[in-house]
Amino acid sequence: MSQLGFFDVSNRYAGLDAKNDPLLKIDGIVPWEEFRSHLEAVWRKPANQRKSSAGRKPWDAVVMFKAIVLCALYNLSDDQVEYQIRDRLSFVRFLGLGLEDKVPDAKTVWLYREQLAQAGMIATVFETFDSYLKDRGYLAMGGQIVDASIVSVPTQHNKRDENAKIKAGETPKDWVDKPAKFRQKDTDARWTKKHGKSHYGYKNHINVDRRHKLVRCYHVTNASVHDSQALEAVLDADDTASDVWADSAYRSAGIEKILKEKGLSSRIHDKGHRNKPLSKRQEQGNKTRSKVRVRVEHIFGAQSNDMGGTQVRSIGIIRAKARIGLKNLAYNMRRLVQLEHLATAPP
Repeated sequence: MSQLGFFDVSNRYAGLDAKNDPLLKIDGIVPWEEFRSHLEAVWRKPANQRKSSAGRKPWDAVVMFKAIVLCALYNLSDDQVEYQIRDRLSFVRFLGLGLEDKVPDAKTVWLYREQLAQAGMIATVFETFDSYLKDRGYLAMGGQIVDASIVSVPTQHNKRDENAKIKAGETPKDWVDKPAKFRQKDTDARWTKKHGKSHYGYKNHINVDRRHKLVRCYHVTNASVHDSQALEAVLDADDTASDVWADSAYRSAGIEKILKEKGLSSRIHDKGHRNKPLSKRQEQGNKTRSKVRVRVEHIFGAQSNDMGGTQVRSIGIIRAKARIGLKNLAYNMRRLVQLEHLATAPP
C-alpha cells in the first residue's frame, strides 16, 4: 500500500467539499475566536499563576471547544468523539489539525467540558453567539415561542427509602459512607410522566423567535418541574414583537397576568376542563396558533433526529446544564448555516 501524500489528502478533502461537508460550513461561519477569551479564562491559568512553563502545553482552548461541539452535534460520548477524530477526515479538518497531529483523548475532552460546566461558561458562550447572530442581522423577530422537552439520563436504581430522602433534600447514609457509590448517583434528576410514560432526567426549556427559528434563551430544570414554572426564565425582552406562543400547559390566570405586566400578548392555546370542553371557536383558535407554535417542535425534532438524540450521559444538574446548553448552541450554529444559505439562494 502506497504512503498517503499531500496531494492525496487534498484530493480527499476536495471529495468532502463536493459532498457538502456540513462541518466545513459551520467552521467557516462560526466566530470561534470571539469565544477564546471566555474559554481561556477557564481552561488556562494566567501566566503569573503558573508554577512553571515546563511540561507539555495544554490543548488550545478553541480546539477543545470544537471537540465538545462535535459531541453536541452528533451526540457522541467522550470516548466516541476521540475515536471519530482519529477516524474521520472531516473531524480532523474541523478541529484544524493535520493527519500527523495528536488528537485530544477522551479524558481531556471530559476535563475540558467539566471545567466549563463548573464555571457556568457555556451560558456565557451561548450569549456571545446570540450577540453575534444579532450583529449579522438575525434579530429576535416576529414574537417568541416557548416550550420544553424532556432530556433523559441513565435511570437510577435506588431503593424506595433512598428516593424519599433525595426528594427531601437529604443524602442516604449508605451513600455518605461509600463516596465511590455516591459519585455515581444523580440526586438532581427527577421522574415525570408524559403521555402515560415515565421519564427520568431533566427539561430543556427554550424560547424560539418566530422569524428565524433560533433558540434565544434556554433554562434547564429537573424533569418534574412543570413547563409553566420556567416561563419567566426564558422570556426574551429583546424580541421585536410582543406575541408569545405556547401550548395549553402554559395556560393559567397567573401566566396571563405575568405576560400582561410585561406588555406581552398571549397566544397561548386554550385549555379544556372537566365538564367544560373547548368550544368550536376555541378549537379553531388553537388550530390557528399551532401553525406558528409548531416551529419550536422542529427544533426538538432536529436535536432528537438530525443531531443524534438528546440523552445526557452525565451526573448532576451542573453537567446537564452544560451539555443541554451545548446542544442548543450547536443547533443555532447549524441553523445559521441554513439561514445564510436561504439568504443567498436565488429567488
